[in-house]
Amino acid sequence: MGEIHLVAVDSDFQGQGIGTALIRCALDWLKVAGMTIAMVETGGDRGHAPARRTYEKVGFELWPVARYFKTL
Repeated sequence: MGEIHLVAVDSDFQGQGIGTALIRCALDWLKVAGMTIAMVETGGDRGHAPARRTYEKVGFELWPVARYFKTL
């Protein structure tokens, strides 16, 4: 499994397909590297909605995952 980290596009250039192109490039690289599944994470809040739309546009599906945290 390959994981895509830290995809970001400057706010002045968002909405032009740059994020989609970056994700597609990463997916191509993962395929060449022999990965059979790709994973990407983002927040579930309103501010991350554009990222979620981009991931879904290129075929990512939301999986029900439980991730636990504890403040120490």
